[in-house]
Amino acid sequence: MNNVRNPDFIRAFGDNLKKLRAEKKISQEELANSSDIPISQIGRIERGEVNTTISTIYVISKALEIDIKELFDFPIK
Repeated sequence: MNNVRNPDFIRAFGDNLKKLRAEKKISQEELANSSDIPISQIGRIERGEVNTTISTIYVISKALEIDIKELFDFPIK
């Protein structure tokens, strides 16, 4: 079986999350509190260190008050 983990995609997702969060002027701590996700996990997602779950992505989109598809609106390398 091929390795399905794509580090470039995971990093690009994290970069996009960070950009969207900054545009909303929300700190990592505020996002963590409003999404009930540990701040350390938010940091790991933004740095592309973890391949996060779709459930976590859903909660983050709700906390940021954005459509979930915005989190995936970035160029894929």
